[in-house]
This record gives sequence, structure tokens and C-alpha cells, in this order.
Amino acid sequence: MNEQKIIPAISDYKKLEKFLKSDLKYGILMNFQLAQLEDLISKMKHHQKKVLIHSELIRGLSSDEYGAIYLIQSLHVDGIISSKPKVIEICKKRNTIGIYRFFIKDSISLEQSLEIGKRLKPDFVEILPASSYELVEEIKAELHCEVLLGGLIRNSKTLDQCFRHGAIAVTTSDTNLWDYQ
Repeated sequence: MNEQKIIPAISDYKKLEKFLKSDLKYGILMNFQLAQLEDLISKMKHHQKKVLIHSELIRGLSSDEYGAIYLIQSLHVDGIISSKPKVIEICKKRNTIGIYRFFIKDSISLEQSLEIGKRLKPDFVEILPASSYELVEEIKAELHCEVLLGGLIRNSKTLDQCFRHGAIAVTTSDTNLWDYQ
């Protein structure tokens, strides 16, 4: 994942088609129904894409460790994004990318998320909102993992700031930003 700066968050078929035509390798499926995933994943794999699933934003999927097992064993996803520690633990046990996602609302939420992250030892964390970019170096130092930023990214200036402060990638659903260099 380290070679891709923008990771598209794909929430409809129009965005999926744009992603499939792009040179981008990793994409995140979200806001789809569970019944749609098999076909969507098949299309992505057919185009040699890597499939990440935001497990809490798939309608009909249990966003717990059992949902994660289903995604990994039955649908053969490449990774899962979740704020649930048990899901990230399942990913680690099954050699699947697990991205621990957390929201920074205030100092307490940051402290709590860092404590969970220290126990989990994830390979990646995704922090929301992206305007928290000034905390990236601190989070990397505390958790010893790579940081992705996402949420409320409206322009390339924000992307520049994210990368300048040490994020390895940014997740965004804004298709206008998918071509960022």
C-alpha cells in the first residue's frame, strides 16, 4: 500500500467504473449492500485491483470478528478497515491488511485510540478527520505504524498538508482528487 498516495473510497457504481479504469491499485468499498460484494470484488479482482472493505459501512454485514472472517475466508478481500479492535486482530491472525480507524474529536478520544492502538499493534491506522494531520508524527511515534488520513478532504491543499506531515496515503471519495500526484 505504501506506493499509492490516494486510496479511493468507492460508494457507488459510477465511482467503481472510474476506479477500474484508473492506474490506482487499492480501493475501498463502502456503503454497498452485503449481497453486492461478491460481484463487486470479482470485478475488482478481474482488473487486478486490491480490495479493501470498510466493514462498518457495508449494509447487512456484521461489523464484528465474524463479519471479518466472512470477508477474508469467503470473499478473499485484501484488507479491512474498522474501528473495532477484534476485527483488526482477526486480520492480523489471517495475514490480511487490517487498518485500525479512529476519529479524533478531542484529547480524550486521541488518548483512548492510542491506548487501543498500542495493544493492537496495527500495520496501519486511518485517522479522521484529515484536518488532524498535525498529529501524524506523534501518532506514528506512539504506535510505530504507518498513518492514513481521511474525511473532509475538499482540495489538494489539504492533501499536500497530509503528506507534508507524514501520512503515507489519504482515503477519499472525491473522484476529483483521485488523480493527485
